[in-house]
Amino acid sequence: MARNYKLIAVLFLMAMQGIFAQAIPGAYQTNRYFSLLKGKSVGLVVNHTSVIGSTHLADSLLRAGISVKRVFAPEHGFRGTADAGAHIDNEVDRQTGLPLISLYGKHKKPTPEDLQGLDVVVFDIQDVGARFYTYSSTLFYVMEACAENKVKLLILDRANPNGHYVDGPVLDRKFASFVGLNPIPVVHGLTMGEFAGMINGEGWLANGLTCDVQVIACRSYKHRNAVPLTIAPSPNLPNDQSIGLYPSLCLLEPTIVSVGRGTLTQFQVLGTPNPVAGSYTFTPVPTPGAMDPPLKDQLCYGLDLRGVNTRELGFSLKYLIHFFQATGSKESFFTSASFFDKLAGTDSIRLQMLAGKSESEIRASWQPALEAYKKMRKRYLIYRD
Repeated sequence: MARNYKLIAVLFLMAMQGIFAQAIPGAYQTNRYFSLLKGKSVGLVVNHTSVIGSTHLADSLLRAGISVKRVFAPEHGFRGTADAGAHIDNEVDRQTGLPLISLYGKHKKPTPEDLQGLDVVVFDIQDVGARFYTYSSTLFYVMEACAENKVKLLILDRANPNGHYVDGPVLDRKFASFVGLNPIPVVHGLTMGEFAGMINGEGWLANGLTCDVQVIACRSYKHRNAVPLTIAPSPNLPNDQSIGLYPSLCLLEPTIVSVGRGTLTQFQVLGTPNPVAGSYTFTPVPTPGAMDPPLKDQLCYGLDLRGVNTRELGFSLKYLIHFFQATGSKESFFTSASFFDKLAGTDSIRLQMLAGKSESEIRASWQPALEAYKKMRKRYLIYRD
């Protein structure tokens, strides 16, 4: 009972401080942008998270008489059911009849033909605040294409569930890829609206172009707010716990460790067939969103992280280093060293691990660039920390 009283007291204090304040997404504020779209030819960059209540943004716009011409679908597709990295074909949405254009695979950036006849593109996707979560890369390419073709971009902003902190190595452009295009840390502390401002302000688009961007900001949001999500942002981030752990656990993907794909506890459990890393067990099997998971049908031993306080954990290398040391695999620990370096945005983490450096030593190596980023980030904030 004493524990319950303590928990209630903590929750009350957090509520009084506004940590659980309800953020109102930009999409919900139809009075601020429907009029901007009336009489325009509109393209949408959306997925299954692009809703107003329980109604998809595309349906809401069509019902309002707005001329939606086509939909651009990011990784995981328009309905959000495709596996990570899966090829997504261009098709027609059965519910709306709208043509769908995939922005994944070889076609990551809209072509001039894709944008032909459009007056404005609307971007409305729930991000999770990690550099390697590819929706921010999709935003970058959409901005570049809109700038090149003189099409306005309207961003309906959504809160960042990992927006309460900034951490990790800043990407070295030598390791730029679709899982990290720009020199920002692993946990960047920005909404998509703020990130768009940074892209423009820092001149990151090709040939020094600037995209004509308007942001419909969230209401009642501060970066320190906890942001529970009612819709899973992608098939393998099923709940708030997985979203909080994702920045720390994603680095284990190109290693011998399973992050729980092929279970119902994706990004909440870790394991390998080697029992030395922990006593918790699970077996990955084909599941929607992970039809061919790593270590499929193999009994894995490791850790259950469902009880971890993710706000206290932040971005941590502890689990990565734990499995690296426990398995004693050294170079063979990394199933793809090049992809690991792309996720990290640098080869220094991998090389320092191989050299036997501690987490505190590794973290110290990225602090100067991180502090410089934090100062730069302040120029682009729409919301208070």
